[in-house]
Amino acid sequence: MKSALVTGVSSGIGAAIALELLAAGYRVTGLSRRQPEVPEAHSTSFQWVQADLGDLETLEELARELDVPRVFVHAAGFMQTGALGELEARNLAGMLAVHVQAPAVLLNVLAPKMEKGARVVLIGSRTMSGVAGKSQYSATKSALSGLSRSWAIELAERSITCNVVAPGPTDTPMMVDPRRAGVPPQVPPLGALVDPKDVAALVGFLVGEKGKSITGQVLTVCGGASLRG
Repeated sequence: MKSALVTGVSSGIGAAIALELLAAGYRVTGLSRRQPEVPEAHSTSFQWVQADLGDLETLEELARELDVPRVFVHAAGFMQTGALGELEARNLAGMLAVHVQAPAVLLNVLAPKMEKGARVVLIGSRTMSGVAGKSQYSATKSALSGLSRSWAIELAERSITCNVVAPGPTDTPMMVDPRRAGVPPQVPPLGALVDPKDVAALVGFLVGEKGKSITGQVLTVCGGASLRG
């Protein structure tokens, strides 16, 4: 059975990705602070490991204990907002740890052992190009593009792909998180928030057989939000 490691599986996009991969026949290990709800039909193929993705020292120790997956998806994340004059350094440090350093810590241990043809997907954000009031969040998410392209180059000789999927405003608990109260979500031009299942489906394609020729790319799923500039 194919194996996958997915971070941030307790809710939102991470949970949708875990379910997508379980339905596709993967054995999934999920990392998150809170235990997710997994349908009984998939319970035997899912293993939850409690982890704080911001605790980098403990995360590195955990990485050495994990089985090496064929598919790695980093979906863990959170948003804290603020305009210039309101920014707090600790917010940037926290998001940087979870969004950027956590996948680097995990893959630094796991990637050298991953098999030929393995897959890596990082969940970015449509805001990677910059949005007022989200500078710190945008900075951490935009860093994933540099990580992904660099890793794609390093891993290409083993036919391992590495890409970023960048969702726009998505129908997840993050949309009502008090930490983003200063910048409420805007409904995209297509008339609805992005469905997490649509993001998960794209991830499923990238990690599948027909995704083998795509690497080092940022793929945006935004409901047309990027058309607004």
